Amino acid sequence: FAYQMKYDSVHGKFKHTVTTKKSDANLAEADIIVVNGHEIKCIMATRNPEDLPWGKLGVEYVVESTGLFTEADKARGHIKAGAKKVIISAPGKGDLKTIVMGVNHTEYQASMDVVSNASCTTNCLAPVVHVLLKEGVGVEKGLMTTIHAYTATQKTVDGPSKKDWRGGRAAACNIIPSTTGAAKAVGEVLPVVKGKLTGMAFRVPTPDVSVVDLTFLAEKDTSIKEIDAMLKNASQTYLKGILGFT
Repeated sequence: FAYQMKYDSVHGKFKHTVTTKKSDANLAEADIIVVNGHEIKCIMATRNPEDLPWGKLGVEYVVESTGLFTEADKARGHIKAGAKKVIISAPGKGDLKTIVMGVNHTEYQASMDVVSNASCTTNCLAPVVHVLLKEGVGVEKGLMTTIHAYTATQKTVDGPSKKDWRGGRAAACNIIPSTTGAAKAVGEVLPVVKGKLTGMAFRVPTPDVSVVDLTFLAEKDTSIKEIDAMLKNASQTYLKGILGFT
């Protein structure tokens, strides 16, 4: 982990100090990462979140990013292990709330122990749709297409794929049609557009940066100039720090 943090193929070398140390001199390997003097305890991997030592370590908040425990009941294993709150960094399933900052974060309640932060694509799409709704343009129906950088779930060279044949193509030299649940997830965040949006994805041979294209039918007459002005204003006011405009 220390090596991965210090050197990144996309973002380059980490600008701060990263070292390791042992919590016990008798240990075979270091179990603490030290970042700029801040010590971070490393733990052994386990298939069951309930077995993690969150209570012993005093961990209150867990960011569930393994992709394996996106269901609310499974994610609550972290709660049983001693944590107080769990944030799933992917679309969640089951009895939980999906939250996108700047869009519906005010709906969060302290009683919620597990929430989903949705996907990266949803966090890109939802703020734009939010502006269209807030400014009165409305969305009657729409199609979103995400041009998505390849991820670790894909293959480096051609090979068999259990999910779908196209998914087995080499990531760095193919444009691969895929699926996305982002359009559906936006309906969870903004119920007024539930069932009005559909979407598709293309995995492209680039290691970083993705884009979402939204084609929609507005509920009232408008123009590109008017929509641009709305987005620019939102980026400077109620969505400052979340939505950018260039």
